[in-house]
Amino acid sequence: MESSDKRGSRPDITGYGLFDKNRRVVDGHTRPCEECGAVDWQVDTSRGEIVCNSCGLVVEENVIDPGAEWTNRDKTEDRSRVGQPLTYTLADKGLNTSIDVKDLNSGSSARHGMNSQSRRDWRRRRVIDERSKTRKSRERNLVKANQMIRDKSNLPKSLQEETARLYRRLSGEGFVTGRSIAGVAAACTYLVAREENLPRQIPEIAQSYAVTEKELSRLIRQVSRKLNLHKITSPNEYFDKFISDLQLPPNIFTQVNHLWSKIQPHEDIWQGKKPMGVAAALIYKAAAESGNSRTQSDVCKVANVSEVTLRGLLRIFDGLLAQLGEVSKQ
Repeated sequence: MESSDKRGSRPDITGYGLFDKNRRVVDGHTRPCEECGAVDWQVDTSRGEIVCNSCGLVVEENVIDPGAEWTNRDKTEDRSRVGQPLTYTLADKGLNTSIDVKDLNSGSSARHGMNSQSRRDWRRRRVIDERSKTRKSRERNLVKANQMIRDKSNLPKSLQEETARLYRRLSGEGFVTGRSIAGVAAACTYLVAREENLPRQIPEIAQSYAVTEKELSRLIRQVSRKLNLHKITSPNEYFDKFISDLQLPPNIFTQVNHLWSKIQPHEDIWQGKKPMGVAAALIYKAAAESGNSRTQSDVCKVANVSEVTLRGLLRIFDGLLAQLGEVSKQ
């Protein structure tokens, strides 16, 4: 029997381009292009189009991508779509379920039909549940710290994650041993907020975590040295918060920024002084000049500085502005 009669042999149809080695085949598009006759298709996944590489003809739009959606929210190489993203705010990174404290307050529990006795029972179960997940003291301390960060940091969820990650790193390096859990968690909260230019004052965080200002200031310095997070806080980071707290009109911000632009280049004047005090003095002066005066007592209460400090800074800034030819409108 001749070789041409072999079973399974294919007819010679290479002239149609079906078995051309150089040809690029896309599922569903094996015929030549209607415009140029080439068989060179490309799938543009970003646009959902099938295009001829030779002439650019778009032959199909809104193509559905049948592949998996590799959305990785954990910033790791694991591209599995199973389960929720891991979180550093839980000791087990979210691999177990937990009872959220927000569901046990009076408002939420009432919506779920829970009375006061049921709330007490569920709070007790929440404590037992948290303790049952840990065996070692380090794990128990991590649970306690993460719970503090979630309940007391008053930070957005993304920054809570960063705070918890920072605390976990310090705990793994043995820094927390011999130190207050609440103090280290508070220091991490302050440093993360500072790195993100989110104004948080030491007294505010110290009160939230029930630690002294002296202890918190000391731990902030120690953690900063440990993690090389040294940063000089600029007074302008407090402008938004203080203006909002004093309920001043938004146009005050323009005058405050004008004063700051005059004073900022003279670093010998303001560096080394409390940034909250500098911000308070500028806002007090801008408010007075624009006819929206606030008392020194009100400004000092918001900025957490003394009236003596405020008056001293005002004298310094008035002297500098006078030298620069800035006439006060007070």
